[in-house]
Amino acid sequence: MGCCSSTESKRDWKPLEERSCTDIPWLIIFILFCGGMACICGYPIATGAASRLIRGCDSYGNTCGKNNSKIEGVPLSGRDMTENKYVFFLDPCNLDLINRKIKSIALCVSKCPAAELQTHSDIKQFALSNGSHLCSYDISPTRYTSHSDRFTKCPKLPVPPSKSVPMLHRCIPMDIGCYAEFAQAFITFVSDNTVLRRVVAGVMASKEIIMGLCLLALVLSLIMMVVIRYISKVLMWILTILVIIGSIGGTGILWWLYADHRKALENKTLSVFGREVASDNVKALLVYSIGATIFTVILLLVMFFMRKRVALTISLFHVAGKVFIHLPLLALQPFWTFLCLMLFWIYWIAVLLTLGTSGTPVKNNSTGLVEYQMQGPYQYLVWYHAVGLIWISEFILAFQQMTISGAVVTYYFTRNKSQMPATPILSSMARTFRYHLGTLAKGSFIITLVKIPRLILTYIHSQLKGKENACARCMLKACVCCLWCLEKCLAYLNQNAYTATAINSTSFCTSARDAFFILVENALRVAAINTVGDFVLFLGKVLIVACTAFAGVLALNYQRDYTVWVLPLLIVSVFAFLVAHCFLSVFENVVDVLFLCFAVDSKYNDGSPGREYYMDKALMEYVENSKKSGLYKAGDGHGQELKSMAHGGTSA
Repeated sequence: MGCCSSTESKRDWKPLEERSCTDIPWLIIFILFCGGMACICGYPIATGAASRLIRGCDSYGNTCGKNNSKIEGVPLSGRDMTENKYVFFLDPCNLDLINRKIKSIALCVSKCPAAELQTHSDIKQFALSNGSHLCSYDISPTRYTSHSDRFTKCPKLPVPPSKSVPMLHRCIPMDIGCYAEFAQAFITFVSDNTVLRRVVAGVMASKEIIMGLCLLALVLSLIMMVVIRYISKVLMWILTILVIIGSIGGTGILWWLYADHRKALENKTLSVFGREVASDNVKALLVYSIGATIFTVILLLVMFFMRKRVALTISLFHVAGKVFIHLPLLALQPFWTFLCLMLFWIYWIAVLLTLGTSGTPVKNNSTGLVEYQMQGPYQYLVWYHAVGLIWISEFILAFQQMTISGAVVTYYFTRNKSQMPATPILSSMARTFRYHLGTLAKGSFIITLVKIPRLILTYIHSQLKGKENACARCMLKACVCCLWCLEKCLAYLNQNAYTATAINSTSFCTSARDAFFILVENALRVAAINTVGDFVLFLGKVLIVACTAFAGVLALNYQRDYTVWVLPLLIVSVFAFLVAHCFLSVFENVVDVLFLCFAVDSKYNDGSPGREYYMDKALMEYVENSKKSGLYKAGDGHGQELKSMAHGGTSA
């Protein structure tokens, strides 16, 4: 569906005056696409792949726990495995990192070994006592100790004991420490394995502290939301002062700790291991101190040059704080969105795993084992499934944006707040479900169209690293960067288009065009408010991360003798930032919606009788002060009136 056209270059803005369904063809396309995703889920179920995934199957094409059909050319296939319900791997630690699977031969057994089996005699005795054969089907249990192929077709000795409860009918060793050595393959930047071992040991030694600090980050984020809600008028000054004190104080403490640890390193009574840990901590503290110093200097310079825009930010955050007072459930939107995304991702991964066991059983002539391969058009189901992951994920995120936009628009354009719906959030969700799912489908599809080539180019760049010349590498990075910038610009335009749809109930292209014109007409004003607003929220995130990291430094300082700080502090800081971002991103969305509402309001109204502003008194004061100083120029509304959403309401 192409972008909508109109005979009018500018159209009237009528907040929630009339509701109509938008972008119905795109809703139909999205429903058909989701139907295709359901068919992809049904394909492995119909072909038995889901049963193979859940029950497990051996390396010869037999599904455990059922009677199987013969596979041509595979003599050990077609066996009755009704009694053999569990999958046992001869060498569970033989992993194929590239294809992400266990290379070991798999067998269907009736019981997993509960105790360690040291010799082939133990394996023989285990098979004779309970009928669970741990060697290949073509070897009789009586020949386990003498068969010539016992080293390749029997388990690798010693056989570790399995967990009492098999996971998805798989025998899982109790000690999975053998898998840990493969993790080093993913950490290519570590050249000294002893450093890696000390870092891992530090994480394990301080796991209680890490969990406590992560909980602290969650509490601080909730406190920040409370601060934003109740004391938004002084939030800018509080955050500014705290960030200045925190940045300078934190940097000073890091340098003090660096000097203290460097002095402690000179202590000759330290053991060899203690000296190595102390040396790692000194290096880490030096890097942290230098980074904190550079960051503090840049932060203070930016805050100095932005100090004159404090009045704008105070007015903006005051209105946003009132929004959260009237709509407190907005703070919970990330939880519902995250829950929906997690449920969808779990479903998507489960279907992907079943697709991995789908297809026609084919004998691998080099190994003699059975592999499942999808042939013909079925091999493209995985690509369809991958596109579905991106499109539906973006659709869920877009639904959150539309819900927030609808609720904030309802608040802004209702003069008498007592006439607002009892549950504005649920009302906004209901309107979105009833009228605007097609708009969300179209907007999320546009993001998907940009994201897919960016991910493909990123994957190609990672696969060809070290093989292509410098020119090709530079071109690939430039393309990825351009697509990333385009994706961010489209995401911002999409969000404003959803707000315009929430106001006018227009299609996606019409809403995007109208929002674009409004933002261009108010570019300097909106950019200034947006910049300062994002910066203040960034200061909030910095404050949460700084407080959490500072608490981590104090807590880990008591374990300086046996804990390496690098990874624990990194884990805590990343988690604190993610939690703070999830909470404050809702506030950021509210601010962005208020920007557009403010721009529309100031365009069509001037405060005269019959054209009263909808905006809050705080923004009204800013407009009046700007008019007096000559910085504000009212938009040309062409005499058009914005009609109130609440009929008969009085001006707030």
